[in-house]
Amino acid sequence: MRAEQNELMTRIGPGTEAGALLRRYWQPAALLDELDADPERPLRALRLLGQDLVLFRDAQGRLGMVDRACPHRGADLAFGRLEDGGLRCVFHGWLFDVDGRCLETPAEPAGSRLCESIRQRAYPVVEKGGVLWAYLGEGAPPAFPHFDCFVAPESHVFAFKGLWDCNWLQALEVGIDPAHASWLHRFFEDEDPTTSYGRQFRSASMGSDAPMTRLLREHGSPEIRVERTDFGMRLATLRRVDDARTHMRITNLLFPQAFVIPMSAEMTISQWHVPIDDTSCYWYSLFTSFGGAVDKATMRAQRLKTYPAPDYRPVVGRANRWGYDAREQRTQTFTGMGFDINVHDQFACESMGPIQDRGREHLGSTDKGIVLYRRLLVDAIRRNAAGERPLMVLEDAEARALTGPAAIDGIGPGADWEAYWKETDALRRKGCPWLGAAAEQAA
Repeated sequence: MRAEQNELMTRIGPGTEAGALLRRYWQPAALLDELDADPERPLRALRLLGQDLVLFRDAQGRLGMVDRACPHRGADLAFGRLEDGGLRCVFHGWLFDVDGRCLETPAEPAGSRLCESIRQRAYPVVEKGGVLWAYLGEGAPPAFPHFDCFVAPESHVFAFKGLWDCNWLQALEVGIDPAHASWLHRFFEDEDPTTSYGRQFRSASMGSDAPMTRLLREHGSPEIRVERTDFGMRLATLRRVDDARTHMRITNLLFPQAFVIPMSAEMTISQWHVPIDDTSCYWYSLFTSFGGAVDKATMRAQRLKTYPAPDYRPVVGRANRWGYDAREQRTQTFTGMGFDINVHDQFACESMGPIQDRGREHLGSTDKGIVLYRRLLVDAIRRNAAGERPLMVLEDAEARALTGPAAIDGIGPGADWEAYWKETDALRRKGCPWLGAAAEQAA
């Protein structure tokens, strides 16, 4: 890959072509939990797509997001007061509402109409799935697709996030590289699948009593198939168990920067990789249950051990070698970096450097998903720059038509693996307690 193409795909600040594309979509800005952490002061300073912003909720419960620098003389609005229907700068008392309108300039002389000509840049914010989403682009925002994580009731979706010290693109690409799971996430001993709640790759695959860790370890060279879809890409990862059975894992790329993967027989993970700036990003995961309500307290406690609040910055990283232990690497795990697979992925992505030099890589046949995604991304960047509507910038009718997508991990007949995963997904949806109501609402 040429250096200029790598720059085109990875740079996302204001004025960049990839940045202009990503601003056409709703972006995860914060967890709802972050804004609710202090009920008396629901305000959060953040950085998103290279912009410094302030997210807040006013006394009426309305959500707002504005540029962090006050338009008067640039003081930091993250230290502003939430009062009188908006956010008040502590420098001179200028007051802004959730739409960025200047309501008061109290230090000005009586009768001044200065505030009528002042407008702070503001951005739409909505809550879905326990995440606060912001739209940083021009014009009207697109409609949300009716994906499972967006239509499931609040009780059946759990949201979490973590910070990685690298560019967003290399973080996303780990999720469309199915082959790495057999190696990076290899454990030498298997755990009891019945105690695996909330932990990826620990439960048994559908149609099998064997834990996923064993299947991945014993079948390290999968066949990978990819196909374009209306939402981006579907990947099928096939591991031949024996002459009659195939282990299949169906995952999806949601353009431009998310993927949906199976976590267990009843739960999927929809994960967005969101640039803070060019050299750091957050991943946001929405865990969606097709069975019972999510045990959010358990899942949150599991993840806070590795990515503690308030910033969700990991406890391991470059500074402490991602927790690497040589003895563990010899006896317990392939990486020697503990048993949290998020840490394994974090190592792989961060160790590439702040922005991966793709001109030095040598792609193989298992990288076909990454190759297709890069083509989709460059094409969308070019289309957007030409004034065309890129993939997944949706109108309402288009959004209602996009449901699912299926994310399946199971063992079925090798001769007709495609029919198997479709039937398995249909059965899971038929037994889902909330999908019928969601379908009626969408109609």
